[in-house]
Amino acid sequence: MSQLLILFLMGIVVGVGASFSGLGGGFIMVPLLIFMGYSAHKAVGTSFAAILVISLSALIAHNKLANIDYKAGILLGIGGIIGAQVGARLLEGVSTGSFKRILAVILFGLAVYLFVKPG
Repeated sequence: MSQLLILFLMGIVVGVGASFSGLGGGFIMVPLLIFMGYSAHKAVGTSFAAILVISLSALIAHNKLANIDYKAGILLGIGGIIGAQVGARLLEGVSTGSFKRILAVILFGLAVYLFVKPG
């Protein structure tokens, strides 16, 4: 299977997961891109390019269902703009190996939290 087809199919899976869960898809996409041979830096940047397109599509779908609080979304987005600039610069000083370990700890912690959280 060609790499382009794998990326396209991965986009479908991420799109469904992101639109369904609101997790943005990076938690699936970044590890898969690293597995495909991308550096951590390139995987994160590529993931954000894909997430931009996926997010716009999910926004349209959720808008049709009236599932959006635009005020909260805009405030979160403004904060996210600042955080994204800081995070991108912090990533520059982290090796791919260290990034994989940090990401694994974050994903594991999130999984444990979601598993044990009541309700």
